Amino acid sequence: MANKKVIFKPYNPLQQMILPPSLEELIGLSHPVRVVNSIIESINLELLEKAYKGGGTSSYHPKMLLKILVYGYVTNIYSSRKLEAATKENIHFMWLAGMHRPDHNTINDFRGKRLQKTLKNIFTRIVELLIEEGVLSIKDINVDGTKIEATSNRYTFVWGNAIKTNKEKIKKQLEALWQYSQKIGEEDEQDPTPPDFTILSKEKVEQTIEKIDSVLRDKENVSKQVKQKLNYAKNKWPEALEKYEAQEKILNGRSSYSKTDPDATFMRMKDDHMKNGQLKAAYNVQLSTADQYIVDYSLHPNPTDTATFKKHIEQHYQNYHEYPVSITADAGYGSEENLQYLEDKSIEGYVKYASFNNEQSGKANKKKPFAAETLHYNENKDCYYCPMGQTMYCIGSYKKTTSTGFEQTIKKYQAQNCGGCPLRGVCHNSKHNRIIEINHNLNRLKQQAKANLTTEKGIKKRKKRCYDVEPTFGNIKSNHKFNRFMLRGTKKVNIEVGLLSIAQNIRKRVA
Repeated sequence: MANKKVIFKPYNPLQQMILPPSLEELIGLSHPVRVVNSIIESINLELLEKAYKGGGTSSYHPKMLLKILVYGYVTNIYSSRKLEAATKENIHFMWLAGMHRPDHNTINDFRGKRLQKTLKNIFTRIVELLIEEGVLSIKDINVDGTKIEATSNRYTFVWGNAIKTNKEKIKKQLEALWQYSQKIGEEDEQDPTPPDFTILSKEKVEQTIEKIDSVLRDKENVSKQVKQKLNYAKNKWPEALEKYEAQEKILNGRSSYSKTDPDATFMRMKDDHMKNGQLKAAYNVQLSTADQYIVDYSLHPNPTDTATFKKHIEQHYQNYHEYPVSITADAGYGSEENLQYLEDKSIEGYVKYASFNNEQSGKANKKKPFAAETLHYNENKDCYYCPMGQTMYCIGSYKKTTSTGFEQTIKKYQAQNCGGCPLRGVCHNSKHNRIIEINHNLNRLKQQAKANLTTEKGIKKRKKRCYDVEPTFGNIKSNHKFNRFMLRGTKKVNIEVGLLSIAQNIRKRVA
């Protein structure tokens, strides 16, 4: 059989076109880039335009730069340099940019500065647009948090406990030097009122060292070791305390911070392949979702979710001028303060507390059968009954303030006579009659939460939370490879979270 001649289609990359195709013709009608363009065109960007002062040379239109950034986050392009390249090489970015070619400095400046005070408003307007379309509701939301690594050096850190330890060492050595000076000094040089070292400061240390030095200066029997220590204290301690004061101001109650991004806190991360939780500088990102749409986001320096809840929900109110009807969250939010907050705001809460899962599985009281929560309480008489049936009467109460400033009321109940009780060895280890401490308000809130969580509606909401807010984080971090912020500082990182949230909502809208 004779070989057939192979025919190739004409190929000439240098061929000139009389009427070259437009970018509009090359982009599909249902392509995501059109959705980005349509949504940005539909919202009011007056606040963003007001961020420009005017005068000087003409500026790129903020609407165009916003479209480029949002589409970049939709398509996993987060670097300003890569976005610059995309406006020259990618037909979708070229179409969005109207063939403009902003450089990476312009893009980065727009993202880091122009959007600081306006992106939250833009995000809210987009959510409201989606609500008008009927694709989501902000009445019933799911709340959860995740930690995302900061773009900082992992080994340049400052620890609050280390500062406390170093200040305590200075305090003890300063006290020892003072006592030594009072011991070796003459009667007229002794000070009957020693300095108060409760709070150390640069000025107080300088004054104290000067007093000690004036006493020991002309004494011949001062040891060489003491002179060296005093000289070291004079040269090093005031400077060190000034540094510690500056560091404590940056810490602002946190346990740590990164020197290259002082707003980032070192947190235990779960992304290590050995699952042993490495400490890295990070931010705690909180999201509220509804049907995997993000309806709100917030950024926090707290490693735990408990202290973020009230601020996060109050921000929801500021954005939408109403509270959600119901909120579903895991046990990380189930503190007395948060449960009380839900009750005060008349929000239907489906929030687990710490022992809820164990109570449901029956494991709660297996390890601690004599725990205070297992004892019977007589509300009318305000007393408990111990495992042997002995009455435990209230002997007083006290107030306790949490790290967030929330005040708790704790009541104390004591057994009358534990002597000779056959259960004493397993009931308690105290040398005296057993005393238990009870937070009645927390117990009441737990019972209320349990009643909500175990209803048919509560069970449905708990199940939905697992495939609503958690997959949203998984999609951002795993599918779209965003595991580390590009920018530094709370204000700029907050912009990135906003862009990620807008991108997530657009991807969900397109899907």
